Amino acid sequence: MAIHNYDVVVIGTGPAGESAAINAAKHGKRVAVVEKQPILGGNCTHWGTIPSKALRHQVKQIMQFNTNRMFRDIGEPRWFSFPRVMERSRITIDQQVEMRTKFYARNRIDLFSGVARFKDEHTLLVRDRQEALEELAAQKIIIATGSRPYRPADINFRHPRIYDSDSILSLSHTPRTLIIFGAGVIGCEYASIFSGLGVKVDLINSRDRLLSFLDDEISDALSYHLRKHGVLIRHNEEYERVEGDESGVVVYLKSGKKLRADAFLWANGRTGNTDELGLENIGLEANGRGQLQVDDHYRTAIPHIYAAGDVIGWPSLASAAYDQGLNACDELLERDYRFVNEVPTGIYTIPEISSFGRSERELTEAKVPYEVAQAFFKDTARAQITGDTVGMLKILFHQDTLEIYGIHCFGDQASEIVHIGQAIMQQKGEANTLKYFVNTTFNYPTMAEAYRVAAQNGLNRVF
Repeated sequence: MAIHNYDVVVIGTGPAGESAAINAAKHGKRVAVVEKQPILGGNCTHWGTIPSKALRHQVKQIMQFNTNRMFRDIGEPRWFSFPRVMERSRITIDQQVEMRTKFYARNRIDLFSGVARFKDEHTLLVRDRQEALEELAAQKIIIATGSRPYRPADINFRHPRIYDSDSILSLSHTPRTLIIFGAGVIGCEYASIFSGLGVKVDLINSRDRLLSFLDDEISDALSYHLRKHGVLIRHNEEYERVEGDESGVVVYLKSGKKLRADAFLWANGRTGNTDELGLENIGLEANGRGQLQVDDHYRTAIPHIYAAGDVIGWPSLASAAYDQGLNACDELLERDYRFVNEVPTGIYTIPEISSFGRSERELTEAKVPYEVAQAFFKDTARAQITGDTVGMLKILFHQDTLEIYGIHCFGDQASEIVHIGQAIMQQKGEANTLKYFVNTTFNYPTMAEAYRVAAQNGLNRVF
């Protein structure tokens, strides 16, 4: 068995693992990464962020073509199958893999393909697909193994019509009807995608509103537009059992209802990928969701073993995972670092949603005297030009000091637009003010100009 010595070994090549490994290599450390899959990129590249967002983009283009009057001169609205749309999305995945492979080669990071398991606190055994073993010894270890869909034991995921958010990407047909259980971010995104392809979707939510962590007005807007595209939302429901047969799936709800569809997508929760790490060999223990607990230095209970990304839980976003991996590595390099606790929300429904900071509900409960500044996209020239007139930008600010507390955006390019407000909110003291948007010249026409419109709207409300 070959034995290799490194300064840092990173387990996983998703956003957290990649940023940690490259950061360590750029600061002169001898680095190795271990990846369970035969190709790089982790869950983000192959099953999560990249596939679903590329898929969403293709569907959005189809919807724009089918609803744009100008294109009727070319032909009638077109129908596209899910496999065909997914095939186009795989081009992006291949590009991502090629690019990321070059990152590791350029930084002279050693790659090991296989399953990593702790032998002791400084040693990992890596078993490849041919059952060959290699031993990696390291001064520091970063666990960035990500997560996978949670699968309840009473649902038969081997049935050809029952899917989770990973296996749905291999769907070989386009169902006429689909039941999605779980109305979190993933469930809402896939409800948008499939309804955009003309699939009738039942979205089952165990709570009383969609994405309750969002600003109420934004949550309501999402509900409205999902329903507008034919999604039937069922709140406050739990499943009793799920039964598949040759022609479809029947879902029995605890409320007594039973629903039937061509296919069923489970989108309710995720589990950290820690079960194969051999944590018992080093005295570490994951929680019930397979996640590792870390301190504000990204250290586990063993100080030289760090963890970052989805494997530590909140916020389970690729953007945060990248920053967590980078800062975990900065900490072990004894460089300045930050604990990532302020993250913009990006939800890629159709239309998309993004927010940063506090909501109206939170400010009201805290008895903060805030006011609302808003701009509707239908009133902006850029949206009128592109035809993407659905949506709004909302800024929450203090009535007296004009300090900005929250940015909430719903509509085309929301996940891009939010960053302007985020940048101002991160300024210290009086630099964080609504007046910035009035005293700054924005390109015209742009979507970003909504900040100026909203700011003037908000200032008109204060006295």
